[in-house]
Amino acid sequence: MEFVDIVDEYGNPTGETVERAKAHSEGIRHRTAHVWIIHRNGKKIEVLLQKRSLKKDSFPGQFDTSSAGHIQAGDEPLDSALRELREELGITADKEELRFVDTFKIQYETEFYGKMFRDNEIAFVFIYEKPIDISELILQEEELDAVEWFELEYVYEQCCAHNPKFCVSIGGLEVIRNDLKGGKIGRSISYPT
Repeated sequence: MEFVDIVDEYGNPTGETVERAKAHSEGIRHRTAHVWIIHRNGKKIEVLLQKRSLKKDSFPGQFDTSSAGHIQAGDEPLDSALRELREELGITADKEELRFVDTFKIQYETEFYGKMFRDNEIAFVFIYEKPIDISELILQEEELDAVEWFELEYVYEQCCAHNPKFCVSIGGLEVIRNDLKGGKIGRSISYPT
């Protein structure tokens, strides 16, 4: 069983934990780490998206964030982001290579395989810009089936139009679009003591 921290509205752990499946069945707020791998191609910005495995309990076969996952109980967002990159794509990155951008909230209910799925997350967003060759990635087969480059604006337009090919969170797309277009520097992560 995988446990996650229950968090407040800002993503700060409350000191309580919950099993991941229960967090999703009951809509209990928890944290995730999202890494966007980007490539600048002239004036265009491309993002690497993963095609979720058909075995996933949510959004099987749809294109999603480059790498993302739940932040396990007791872990920090940056450490989780680095772990997800390594596990899902075989990328061993240094802490300095991930730039924290911001957080956003994910909250919705839907049904998968006849069961309600209630997502209530605070997502911590990171950007990774180091050049990669997708043919050299080592994909975690139980998590994803493939990866593909897409133009950022195309993905944003398709997600706003609810194209079922994509399950990328519009909130996450808006965070990285604002950062990349506005030239903002990601803010530091700080936690209450």
